Amino acid sequence: MQLSNEEEDYNLSLSKFESMLKTNKVLFFDSEEFEEIILHYLDTGKAALAKKALKLALDQHPKSTGLKLVQVEMLVYDDKLDMAEKLLNELYAIEPNNEEIYIQKANIYSKRDQHEKAVELLKIALQYTDDYADVYNLIGMEYLFMDNLEAAKDSFIKCLEEDIEDQSALYNVVYCFEFLDQNEDAISFLDNYIEKNPYSEIAWHQKGRLHYGLKDYEKAIHAFEYATLIDEEFLGAFMEKAKALERLGKYDEAIESYNRTIELDDATSYALLRIGKCYEKLGNKVLALKFYNETVHEDPLLDKGWIAITDFYLREKNFQKALFYVKKALEIDNQNRLYWKRYASINKQMNFFEEAEFGYRKAVEFGDTELETWLFWVDILQFLGEFETAIHTLLQAAEYFPEENEVEYRLSGLYFMIQDTRKAKFHLSNALRLNFDNYVLIEDLFPVVWTNKMVQNYIEKQKKQ
Repeated sequence: MQLSNEEEDYNLSLSKFESMLKTNKVLFFDSEEFEEIILHYLDTGKAALAKKALKLALDQHPKSTGLKLVQVEMLVYDDKLDMAEKLLNELYAIEPNNEEIYIQKANIYSKRDQHEKAVELLKIALQYTDDYADVYNLIGMEYLFMDNLEAAKDSFIKCLEEDIEDQSALYNVVYCFEFLDQNEDAISFLDNYIEKNPYSEIAWHQKGRLHYGLKDYEKAIHAFEYATLIDEEFLGAFMEKAKALERLGKYDEAIESYNRTIELDDATSYALLRIGKCYEKLGNKVLALKFYNETVHEDPLLDKGWIAITDFYLREKNFQKALFYVKKALEIDNQNRLYWKRYASINKQMNFFEEAEFGYRKAVEFGDTELETWLFWVDILQFLGEFETAIHTLLQAAEYFPEENEVEYRLSGLYFMIQDTRKAKFHLSNALRLNFDNYVLIEDLFPVVWTNKMVQNYIEKQKKQ
């Protein structure tokens, strides 16, 4: 690829400057060359070289406003805001119509979290600039900082009206629409944008994302296909297209699209996992398992991979293998509540109740607060005859579910089991108030309690009230 004359000049300037540093000879550069050299070093994170270039530049061009504005930028970069502001005030006295002075002042106010003042200065900059798109973009970013999404959206739209190719503004305007829950309006905006710029793969991709969010998967696929036609290496569009195809049950096509992402870049655990899921949906268990295994090989820390293999064997009723894989997962991460819950569930299926109780206890310990987890745990404690521990556990569960009839019925049954009649009646009364018809839980879980005449009479009495 041939370089433009500007790029060749730019590269020559850089080479000449770096050669000068090595030989300690002082060579002459015009002020614009110095500006480009300094900004190059700033952009590439070479602050020390940028400062060296700036010192030499100001020695050669002490009155250059452009270089002094670059100096301001470096002072702001170093958080020396007061010094930067002082220098800007000096420059303002010389060139009050220079838009860059207002932009840099706005940058300082922004750094101080004075975003409204920053916007005021940027609006003044609009009066003097030729680059309206850049200033509108900066105004939009300030409104984002203020959480004024409507104003931000308007600014980014104005930016795109000035420069239709500004991709950051395009992303930002769609973000604003989405945040404001205006997805339909966002699609209309993109339709108008695509009429003016039909080969924008970003616009087609964003349109696809929005349709996907609205569960309009056919239209999403159509948009993603356009994005991939424009850019045959658009990995994100292939991935999103695959997800939409999967939603429509088009598993063969989804696999093809996921595979394309693997061709374009290294295999991701997500793509491998989804391919495995698609093969399982197609009934190809051998390939499903192959890709699940590749998933955990690619990313051993991805819990969804281990869960996919464990659940695969659970569906096959192969509890031994399911237990083997969930134990492997726990060796890697023994604080994962999803692993512990499956460990408990598998052991319960195999009638290993003490192990199951331990698993549910660990799941709760590591943050599982789902009602079914508490209830499974308590029912196993009851089966093991650990009535006091079961009561203590249910009282903990009641903190999360204070008005849950299943918790109250169990508390009632357990208090009857330890012959604490007063508390048993209290919780039975609560349970019947919350869901009278569910009193069959007493019969199912506590058959001994159910045969108690006092319990039968109490339920009948409540029924008549």
